[in-house]
Amino acid sequence: MYEMAQKGLKAALGFGADEAEIFIMESHKTSVDIRKDEIEGAKESVSQGLGIRAVINGAVGFASTNIMSRIEDTAKNAVSSAKVRDSDPDWVSLPSNEKYPSVSGIFDPKLKDMELDDCIRQTMKMIDGSRTVPEVIVTSGNFSRTYGKSLIMNTNDVEVEENGTGISGFVDVITSSGDTSTAYDFAVSRNDDIDFKMIGINAAELAKRSQNAISIEAHKTNVIMHPFAFSDLIDNTFVPSIDADNVQKGRSNLIGKIGEQLAATELSIIDDGLLEGGIETGISDDEGVHSQRTAVIENGMFRSYLYDSYTAGKDNVKSTGNGTRGSYFSTPSVGTRNFIIDIPGTDIIADTNEGIYINTVIGAHTANGISGDFSVEARNAFTIKDGKIDKPIKSLMISGNIFDMLLKVDGAGKDVRQVGGAVTPSIRIPEMSVVG
Repeated sequence: MYEMAQKGLKAALGFGADEAEIFIMESHKTSVDIRKDEIEGAKESVSQGLGIRAVINGAVGFASTNIMSRIEDTAKNAVSSAKVRDSDPDWVSLPSNEKYPSVSGIFDPKLKDMELDDCIRQTMKMIDGSRTVPEVIVTSGNFSRTYGKSLIMNTNDVEVEENGTGISGFVDVITSSGDTSTAYDFAVSRNDDIDFKMIGINAAELAKRSQNAISIEAHKTNVIMHPFAFSDLIDNTFVPSIDADNVQKGRSNLIGKIGEQLAATELSIIDDGLLEGGIETGISDDEGVHSQRTAVIENGMFRSYLYDSYTAGKDNVKSTGNGTRGSYFSTPSVGTRNFIIDIPGTDIIADTNEGIYINTVIGAHTANGISGDFSVEARNAFTIKDGKIDKPIKSLMISGNIFDMLLKVDGAGKDVRQVGGAVTPSIRIPEMSVVG
């Protein structure tokens, strides 16, 4: 990788770039699919590619390829792209070399060397787990194991190379008799520490408990959101408003609100690129800026937007290390790292006399990312009575505004889960509008 990156930078400068950046990724993936209680297929794949940014007088060009022998052609294409673009007056520079922190828990040699047969055995554990609950079938599911490495190198002396592993499991189940009810469960980790049988058991038990559901009237009540539901909601309503690019383009409800109270005083939100074992952990972001912990909300007070290098340059501030990209064929943009909801936890259900517990929501992607308004369908929801989960609810809609919600939060569970890049417990919000 190192030699290829040097070759690409030399080529870009030779074609006329003032600055250049090479981003190389290599990924080894094993995936196993489940369909109707059986393993449908398994495959192993290797992918590799690189992306090149070239800058000429503030104009940024980009090109990518998955043919590694074409690195010089790709550099030429990136430079050609920059030459036909107008200079961007807001462009400052690519990141410069700096001191990088150490991180832990993102590479597991057992996952790197995991064989296909082991992956299939782990997948079968999810099916076996669901079979411990009578009259439940796994309709679909997936197991995934990845090992990847990346290299970021630019003409400002940035050289960041990193290895990482990941593993995940997911199952979607349905009851095979009585009232039809569905449910799912999943887990993701950087290390070989997932109990795959429990994924199947959890999904199957939830589907079974959700049978014989009742209808409820529209009212306001305490609502407790499982980490799955809360992370989905906050990702689609709150996160867009702290993206510095949205703020600079007038597409945020939080413009000019640094220092204001946004949430309950017990609640903090931290974007942490250094979290041990975090899904989004690394020594740098995806353009070579050192990773850090950024307090977005601290004891209820709004402290910071999230920046990549470009948006930071526009505001004349330092990047928060939030330049992220989905792959080598895209340029960096602002994205969260490990997004941690930090609030003291209790046995939240036992502490709730009456209310509603929601496991997942559908339709969070339709929420208004500027105003924070949402209206979503709740799935696998239950009434709470006398501090215990009571009856399943047949159909339920909840609506509200994420900024109002954060101010009203009055409790959280001890059930902290890593849901993709989000790390959150169950959250309780009083006086939420629910419609049966």
